[in-house]
Amino acid sequence: MTLAIETQALRKEYRGRAVVQSLDLEVAQGEVFGFLGPNGAGKSTTVKMLLGLVKPTSGNLKVLGGSVEDARVRRFVGFLPEQFRFHTWMKGSEFLTFHGRLAGLDAREVAERVPAALDLVGLSGRGNDELKGYSKGMLQRVGLAQAIIHNPKLVFLDEPTSALDPIGRVEVRNIIHSLKDSGVTVFLNSHLLSEVEQTCDRVAFVNGGKILQAGKIDDLLGPPKFLDVRVDKLSPELLMKLRKLGTVNASGGGRFRLQLGAADVPDVASTIVASGARLFELTPHRPDLEDLFVRLVQQGGDK
Repeated sequence: MTLAIETQALRKEYRGRAVVQSLDLEVAQGEVFGFLGPNGAGKSTTVKMLLGLVKPTSGNLKVLGGSVEDARVRRFVGFLPEQFRFHTWMKGSEFLTFHGRLAGLDAREVAERVPAALDLVGLSGRGNDELKGYSKGMLQRVGLAQAIIHNPKLVFLDEPTSALDPIGRVEVRNIIHSLKDSGVTVFLNSHLLSEVEQTCDRVAFVNGGKILQAGKIDDLLGPPKFLDVRVDKLSPELLMKLRKLGTVNASGGGRFRLQLGAADVPDVASTIVASGARLFELTPHRPDLEDLFVRLVQQGGDK
């Protein structure tokens, strides 16, 4: 597995107080990785170290297989901070041209990539408008465009959908998926855990400067705990079979909730169909990222 980010025992102290301590992190090239934690958990400091903005007190880190202090590595890193300082007197295309040239693109490359970046973030036709006339959501979009205009291999996105409406969040989610499809690694920090759950391959929960838990979302959340089911008729024979799979709470009209035991969702579906009943609805329910987040922080926040 090729790693885009690798840290070992990473530590950062301010005035003798550790805000990041013993941080071991691995992010594979081409995955979307969520970095989650409450305010003050050490997320921002970690990102600053990964970007080369802050030097670690101790430990080791590699970005794209090399040192983040190497300009040849930084050339392939993009970043959208949560509180971006926009040059509001610039037009959108001027702003992207400026950041493209800062990233090392020549005039020809900038001329090609600025319209493409504006189109990608849904701002096609708005490049000649001054940023001071952009809405908050539009500024967030052009900020995302500057993070990817130089075709980076690794992009850090800090709350990229915080200023967007639901349609805007879907569009940014699609952009993130397209970046992944092209092999770009996305390191995502967001408080919108529903967005993280729909976007990320893996996540890490951090608190007190330590990783509390990390892994694939499906593995962390586990299998469904219960099912909401609707059939045409809940016969006594079907009810008896379902009770072998878990606890049944019927609510009438062929609707019931099944608290799963050792069975899984396909077992339930096949049992219903084999009984001759018609299956109209089967909705699995399991803990979401918010449930896991709260539990982990409550358990590990004081460690």
